[in-house]
Amino acid sequence: MGNNLILSFFFFWLLVLTLIIFKLRNHYYNLITRTKKEKIDEILDKILLNEDELKKEINTIKERLDQEINQSRFHLQKIGLVRFNPFERIAGEQSFVLALLDGEDNGLTINFIYTKEGLRVYTKRIKNGQGVEIELSSEEKEAIKKSR
Repeated sequence: MGNNLILSFFFFWLLVLTLIIFKLRNHYYNLITRTKKEKIDEILDKILLNEDELKKEINTIKERLDQEINQSRFHLQKIGLVRFNPFERIAGEQSFVLALLDGEDNGLTINFIYTKEGLRVYTKRIKNGQGVEIELSSEEKEAIKKSR
C-alpha cells in the first residue's frame, strides 16, 4: 500500500513536470518563429533593442503632446452668451452678445443688436479679459464672465 502511494505521487509529479516542459517548449518555439532567431540570447537582444526603440518613440510622442497642449491654450476654449434688450420699445430679448475666448482670455466679443430697421453686428477685441480699443458694455463684461 505504501509503495503504491509513493508510485502514484511520483507518477503525478512526472505528469506535472511533463506538462511544464511542453508549455516551455511551445513558448520557446513561438519565440523562435516570431523573432526568427534560434538562440535565446539573440532573442533577448532583439527584445531589448525593440524596447529601446519603443522608449524613443514614446518620448517623441510625449514631446509632441506637450507642444500640442501648449498650442491649445491659444485655441477657442471659452464661450459666453448673454441675451439682452437694448431698447425699451422692442419686445423680447432678441439681441445678444457672444464672447469667444482662448485659454488666456484673449479673443473677441460679437454684439448682435436687433432693431426695427434691421440687425447690427459689432465686434470688439479682448485681451486678458479686457477690451483693447473700446470700453466694454455691461453685457459684454457679463458674457466674458460667463465664458470663464
